[in-house]
Amino acid sequence: MKLHIVPPRTGITWVKLGFKTFLQQPLAMSGLFFMFMALLSIASLLPFIGAAVALALLPAATLGLMAATQEATKGKFPMPSILISAFRAGKQRLKDMLILGALYAAGFLAIMAVVSLIDGGQFAKLYLVGGKITEELVLQTNFQVAMWVTLALYLPLSLMFWHAPALVHWHGMSPVKSLFFSFMACYKNLGAFTVYGFTWMGIFMLSVLAITVLAALLGSPAFAGVAMFPIALVMFAMFFTSIYFTFRDSFEQASNDELAANPSTPGDTS
Repeated sequence: MKLHIVPPRTGITWVKLGFKTFLQQPLAMSGLFFMFMALLSIASLLPFIGAAVALALLPAATLGLMAATQEATKGKFPMPSILISAFRAGKQRLKDMLILGALYAAGFLAIMAVVSLIDGGQFAKLYLVGGKITEELVLQTNFQVAMWVTLALYLPLSLMFWHAPALVHWHGMSPVKSLFFSFMACYKNLGAFTVYGFTWMGIFMLSVLAITVLAALLGSPAFAGVAMFPIALVMFAMFFTSIYFTFRDSFEQASNDELAANPSTPGDTS
């Protein structure tokens, strides 16, 4: 398995493939995404450790959606059990995925701890526990700084874990090694991922604008609130469907000669 460098325009292709694959199995993919969200929400309700457990389950749950997308590309109907693919691949894969989840939870909570020093924990509490967002809170300078610092610190964490679950599950990499190769794949394909990210941002913004304009034409502000939630769920389901293609195109299988020469090496960069 080798790192594959793709042109920036591939970012748009990933978005298109996410839409296309979702529309091939809309009920399955939207239902699996709802189950994905429900699983994380239920985990977060556990006393004291809920947020940490939900964070630790995120890599495995994301892998489940990627496996579902892979099934959909083959013309198959992904069943609900595919969401727990990460926990059905043998003891070693299970152990590695749990370690990966623990590392993700630790990394994210460390970021929250750092930004809590900026605003006294207001942003971290709102993000992890929930609460009411008020205009007064959002306008606080410390809260805004905490939000931007969180974004800056989360970006490298996200890049490290973007491909890691798939590398652990499908290529048998160790958790730590998968983080390195995931980061390198995202870094080497930064142009494609930048286009990918901005394309999704544009789609989400246009969706919000379209709903707002339609609500204004109908003279019903309440319509925007009612329509926004289901449309947002569908859009996020499409986004998660597209993640599989970012992994598929960022890595290529080594040739038989290379595998024979390096039988113990699961991956390499180029």
